[in-house]
Amino acid sequence: MNLDFSPEEIAFRDEVRAFIEQNYPAHLKGKAMREDLSRDEFLAWHKILGKKGWSAPAWPAQYGGTGWTATQRYIWLEENARAETIAPLPFSVSMVGPVIYTFGTEEQKQRFLPGILSGEVWWCQGYSEPGAGSDLASLKTKAVREGDYYIVNGQKTWTTLGQYADWGFFLVRTDSEAKPQEGISFLLIDMKSPGVSVRPIKLLDGGHEVNDVFLENVKVPVDQRIYEENKGWTCAKFLLAHERAGIAGVARSKRNVEKLKAIAKAEIGDDGGPLIESPDFRAKLAQLEIDLSALEMTELRTLAREQAGKGPGPESSLLKIRGTEIQQRLTELTLEAVGNYAQPFPRGLGDNEFSIGPDYAGPAAPIYFNWRKASIYGGSNEIQRNIIAKMVLGL
Repeated sequence: MNLDFSPEEIAFRDEVRAFIEQNYPAHLKGKAMREDLSRDEFLAWHKILGKKGWSAPAWPAQYGGTGWTATQRYIWLEENARAETIAPLPFSVSMVGPVIYTFGTEEQKQRFLPGILSGEVWWCQGYSEPGAGSDLASLKTKAVREGDYYIVNGQKTWTTLGQYADWGFFLVRTDSEAKPQEGISFLLIDMKSPGVSVRPIKLLDGGHEVNDVFLENVKVPVDQRIYEENKGWTCAKFLLAHERAGIAGVARSKRNVEKLKAIAKAEIGDDGGPLIESPDFRAKLAQLEIDLSALEMTELRTLAREQAGKGPGPESSLLKIRGTEIQQRLTELTLEAVGNYAQPFPRGLGDNEFSIGPDYAGPAAPIYFNWRKASIYGGSNEIQRNIIAKMVLGL
C-alpha cells in the first residue's frame, strides 16, 4: 500500500486545510465535541459544509456526495481532526442518509436527503429499548397498520441528543408472530408528532446527552416506512455497519495521542523528570501508537473497498472494537498522566472556577467516564466479537 501523497493529493490537502482555517466558526475553536453545546453550535459547521457541498464525502456523487477518492476522504478526516472541528453528527449523514438513498423510494430521497446534506434537519436514532439493547431484535415497540398509517406505541432509550431532533428513525415491530428479526420495520417519524415525548436521562456528571423517547398512539404515514414491511432488519444491519466503521475514529485518536504526548512532557514522573521519559509510561504510549497504526491500515482498506463500490461489511466490527478500545485506553493514559489533578468532581472543562491544576486537567476525568460508553454503543463489543466469529472466521 503506497502511503505517499501525490502532488494532486497534496494540493487537495492544502485546499482543505485552507478552507477549514478560513471558514470554521471562530467561536467553536477549541470546543470540539462537548455534550453541553447548543443545537446551533452542533450544526454550524455542518451547514457551512452543506453550502460547500462537502457535508457527506462518503455518499455517492449522484445523491450529493463529493466524489472524492478514498485517499481524499482520508485526508479530509485527518485535516478535520487536526483542526478539532465539530463533525456533522453521524445520525443524519452516516446513518439514516445511506439507508434512505440505498433502500428508499425516489420520493423519499427527494424529500429527506436535501435536509440531511444541508444540516437543516436534525435526526436521532430510535433503536435501543429498556429491554432491547445488545439484543436489539427483542425490541417491543409496536406499529399497527390502519389504512395509510401506522399507530406506534412503545419506548426507546439512550436516544443521543434527541432533545434537539426534528426527525427520528425507529425500529418497530410490525409482526409479533414472526421470528424476531423478521417482524421489524424501519420508520421515519416526525419528532413533533402528537404522542411523541422526550424525557432527559441525567448522567452521573450532570450532563444531558441521552434521553428516553415515549411513543403513545403516534400516527405515522405508511410512506415514511423505508423498504418493505417486516424487512427493517435489513436496513438496521446496513446502518449499523456504516455506524461501526465511523466509530473507529482513527484520525481523531491520532490527534489525541499528540495531545497526550504534550501532557506527558509537561507532567512530572516519579523520578522527578518529565513523565514522557518514564520507561513504564513510554511503553504504554508506544503500544497504543502501534495498535493505532494497525487500526489505521484496516480503516484505509475499508475506505478502499467502499471506493470500489463495496460497502462496509463484517470488518466494520473489527474497526468498532479496536477503535473504541484505543479511545478508552487514550482516556485512561490521559487520566494517569494528569495524576492528582484528575478529580472527577466538581465537573469542569478547564473553565470551572473550582478546577485546580493546568487547563488540560479539567476535562480528563469527565472524558474518561463518558467514554466508558464507547464499547457499548453501536452494538456492544461482545456482540461484535460474535459477528466476527460468525461472518469473518466462519465459526
